[in-house]
Amino acid sequence: MTEKYSHVAVLMGGLSAERTVSLSSGKAVAKALEGEGYRVSLVDVGADLAERLTHLAPDVCFNALHGKWGEDGCVQGVLEVLNMPYTHSGVLASSVAMNKALTKILLANAGVPVAKSIVVSRKEAAKGPVMATPYVLKPVADGSSVGIFIVMTDKDHPGARLMETGEADDQLMAEQYIAGREFTCSVMEDKALGVTEIEPGASFDFYDFDSKYEDGGSKHTIPAKISSDLNAQIESYAVTAHKILGCRGISRSDFRFDEETNTLACLEINTQPGMTATSLAPEQAVYSGMTFGELVHWLVEDASCNR
Repeated sequence: MTEKYSHVAVLMGGLSAERTVSLSSGKAVAKALEGEGYRVSLVDVGADLAERLTHLAPDVCFNALHGKWGEDGCVQGVLEVLNMPYTHSGVLASSVAMNKALTKILLANAGVPVAKSIVVSRKEAAKGPVMATPYVLKPVADGSSVGIFIVMTDKDHPGARLMETGEADDQLMAEQYIAGREFTCSVMEDKALGVTEIEPGASFDFYDFDSKYEDGGSKHTIPAKISSDLNAQIESYAVTAHKILGCRGISRSDFRFDEETNTLACLEINTQPGMTATSLAPEQAVYSGMTFGELVHWLVEDASCNR
């Protein structure tokens, strides 16, 4: 690949609940990019981002941010105003994908199976069950399984605990709980990179924030040990999700599959998947034949504005 860029600013950290994860992604990306011959500047993102980037004057920004303000279209908008090329998805795809309710509407209209859900306020959800159990309560706009409650029976309702994790008027999604196995599939250049099965460690009830990021918190199996038909379905739906939202660079879609009822559901699409060498999307890129260095190199050279 012919290089368009030489000086890369790696945007990391940021202001969201996923700050620590982003710092890990950013450091891993920076090390790999230096190995690919790029000049790299690390930028721990704050409110002065525009001023700092103007001073640094990089050729391109590698967006290694996760969560609010980094994955929701806000930082992408700043970079568009600065006319500074950046990796991953643009303003619209990022903002829509961050909103799980809007994403599900688009996915369902495109024929991608999703679980039944409703949107309620945190205050309403704290009063009592809002739909038939079992169901999952999750923030409408957040990532990395932050602030999730699983309500298996009416007795499991979190009640007042919900009010300890956010504001009363926060929007939450109550979503039908799909039992069974969890899978994920990354898409790059509109092509699926493979299907991974994710199994939380024995000490975790589900694939939550700690299970995702603690050593030994989860087991990744690629290729997933599933039928060729199910594998093809998951890959096809992940590509459809990537395209229908207008994603760029690399994205990762998460699924649940209940073998007893043969129910497959897409849970969400991540436009800024984790970027350490052992994160799910890079693992799938390696499985498809790329090194981690080649992946981040490609993402940098794919960068642009007007995404």
